[in-house]
Amino acid sequence: MTDDRLPPSLLEALAKQGNSRTFRAQTILLNEGDEGSSLYIVIEGRLRAYASSPEGRDVVLSEHGPGEYVGELSLDGGMRSASVKTLEQSTCCVVQGAQMQGFMAEHPDFALHLSQKLTRMVRRLTEQVKSLALQDVYGRMVRLLMELSDPVGSERMVREKLTQQDIADRVGSSREMVNRVMKDLTTGGYVVTRDGRHVIVRKLPSAR
Repeated sequence: MTDDRLPPSLLEALAKQGNSRTFRAQTILLNEGDEGSSLYIVIEGRLRAYASSPEGRDVVLSEHGPGEYVGELSLDGGMRSASVKTLEQSTCCVVQGAQMQGFMAEHPDFALHLSQKLTRMVRRLTEQVKSLALQDVYGRMVRLLMELSDPVGSERMVREKLTQQDIADRVGSSREMVNRVMKDLTTGGYVVTRDGRHVIVRKLPSAR
């Protein structure tokens, strides 16, 4: 898993450009389609970036923890490309876009970090589009579980507690379909749940 966190020295320098604010859980910080160029740096808590359909269905794009930042895509003056909300009580340093140009000129290492992050984002979203176009729900679920898990001995443990709705939002499917696939994986002895987390105990079949 690639780390998008800012180095401590750069985080400290950038935080001096903005103001610290604390937000309650489930607070919407950015709305898709809105104007604005402020950058949100996560100090504590966790944020989720997502896109919504006209029918109100959400698709999760990414999540961000301490040391990471969101809102960078609007630094070009365009509209917000996604919505962002807090998943828990979170403290962020909010830096206005007007200050970013001067900061990047004084700190070219941030400009480099930003370009590398955007490159990783494009690669990740390209893979998501390919997955949605070329894989069925089962294939997308296998890919997600592998991406979000770490090896622990002969098993793999998913790093976070995911509900079936969480998985559905990330793979672009219904909760009912996710429930059906997860039931098959559980019955087949491929996946178990421990302390609320999914654990892959056997190699998942690559296709159904």
